[in-house]
Amino acid sequence: MNLIDSHCHVQFRAYDADRREVVLRARDHKIGMILVGTTTETSKSAIETASWFGEGLWATVGLHPNYLSGEDYLDEQEMNAAIRVGEKYLREDFDEAAFLEMARNPKVVALGETGLDYFHFPEDINIEQAKERQREGFRAHIRVADASLKPVVVHSRNAHGDLIKLIDEEIAAGHLVKRGVQHCFTGTAEQAAECVARGFYIGFGGVITFPAKKSNPEVQESLWKAVRETPLESIIIETDAPYLAPNEMRGKRNEPDYVRFVAEKIAELKGISYEKVARATTDNAIKLFGLS
Repeated sequence: MNLIDSHCHVQFRAYDADRREVVLRARDHKIGMILVGTTTETSKSAIETASWFGEGLWATVGLHPNYLSGEDYLDEQEMNAAIRVGEKYLREDFDEAAFLEMARNPKVVALGETGLDYFHFPEDINIEQAKERQREGFRAHIRVADASLKPVVVHSRNAHGDLIKLIDEEIAAGHLVKRGVQHCFTGTAEQAAECVARGFYIGFGGVITFPAKKSNPEVQESLWKAVRETPLESIIIETDAPYLAPNEMRGKRNEPDYVRFVAEKIAELKGISYEKVARATTDNAIKLFGLS
């Protein structure tokens, strides 16, 4: 493998019409793929898809924090692989026994995505109760990750302070033995350093390729600083496909083949060769996820 897309959702509905072609395009460029679960059903389909395609594809199993908050919403790219009532998703509770059984599948390399998302809260719920459900859901993922000796794939949005506090509590209690990755990182260099100091990898994706907005260039400049200052040995790369296509493909459905644009941007920002980025991030993903 030349590259590993450490976070994509090729099992989603967005690829029902051409999933085989998408996987083969990535394989032609020697790109490995980790298919990330977001619900019970998409976790099961991640395992099934990775197993069907075989070599170079792996899966994770997890329940995205949005599903713990009681929010109904429709994502047409994910829809038919998720739990639905009519045209709405249901809130889902994390079933530790069921996820532990899935985690023991040899194709499964991590728990998640899990974590905290304080951005997508419905207006008619108790926010503090919703946050606590997410925190307990994260703790439950960590219990399963430790029981199966796997890392966690962490999603965080508008919640960095609470995330670090929870991680510190879990590490102090002897948990998070395999640590994990802060996926789709869009924070500051200081926030990235806090994660790295705790033994976590930083997952950079297509957002780092976006140009700085004229209205608020400081946000993108801050993210580019995080890329420059995060040690290469702590970085893995991802697409989050079908979402967040890199700038070169803006407006198109994202896919694992485009992870090369992320590697190119990291090389540019760090002033090093593309080959060095490719080799290091691939080695890092193999190490973190125990890939064979």
